Amino acid sequence: PGMLAAYHLRALLEAAESRGDMRGEVVLVPVANPIGLAQRLDHKSMGRFELGSSENFNRNYPDLATAVFDTVKDKLTQDATANVAAVRAAVAAWLAQWKPANALHSLRKTLVQLAFDADIVLDLHCDCEAVLHLYTETPCWPQLEPLARLLGARAVLLAQDAGGVSFDECFSGLWWKLADKLRTDPALAGLPVAQACGSATVELRGEAQLEHGLARADAAAIFASLQHAGIIAGAPPPLPEPRCAATPLAGAQTVKAPVAGVLVFAAVPGDTLAAGDPVVDIIDPIANTSLTVRAEVAGVMYARTDDRYALPGDDLANIAGSVPFRTGNLLGA
Repeated sequence: PGMLAAYHLRALLEAAESRGDMRGEVVLVPVANPIGLAQRLDHKSMGRFELGSSENFNRNYPDLATAVFDTVKDKLTQDATANVAAVRAAVAAWLAQWKPANALHSLRKTLVQLAFDADIVLDLHCDCEAVLHLYTETPCWPQLEPLARLLGARAVLLAQDAGGVSFDECFSGLWWKLADKLRTDPALAGLPVAQACGSATVELRGEAQLEHGLARADAAAIFASLQHAGIIAGAPPPLPEPRCAATPLAGAQTVKAPVAGVLVFAAVPGDTLAAGDPVVDIIDPIANTSLTVRAEVAGVMYARTDDRYALPGDDLANIAGSVPFRTGNLLGA
């Protein structure tokens, strides 16, 4: 879905460029993970984990704030705009000396070099079976709220350092982490560091939901969000009413399989569930038993697995609860 949306977005951007409507630079990456795209096992694409290392392609990006803090702290002044430029220059220098150890690291370096100086970074993803939803860091939410409304997001999951250093958090985290580091030093605490990048992972529904109509609508929504941000000229469409309230990622329940068996779902992505509502029946055909797994939080079930047989401990579905209860690493493997 992300590649198809990018295909349709490219046409909109090229038309805007031909009209002279581009007020800023837009970097569009048509295929962000060529290594994963080329991996196949048992006649099926395997793009989430790098087969050689078992690393998730979307984890373990560099902590840019830690990488450049010692270099940049003495270059910051009371000029917030100049501070943004100084930080970005320091990141560029650090990236130039980064020597990747393998192809996976080289891919990460290439992607970071394309995105580190952006005001907005959107990482287009999809889930197994899902409604459209977003992950973003809490400091980014005011900047990205128009995008969520334009896309019609059914869930928005907020966190600050969700764990694992995903691609989007590499860029948004740079700024709030730098600000935190400055606050701990009395000599630096008053220096202004803005949240100069709003980044998000945009989950464009399920991996099988590839339709030109959906992709065109997603591309138009992203394009309109760039107009609202002032990056592209022209009158953007009015913002629709939000289809959901943002909720903490720490409040999202990952529904897990307590036993092995055949999955028969009682809920579909987009359903609003109350605590106690049935999510899925797990059938053990040998023991001739059925176990109903129920929601433990109230909220929208925004994603579920596309597998129909589970082993104990498997992730089955996700529900966007509004009350935080999880700690530690909030993202899956």
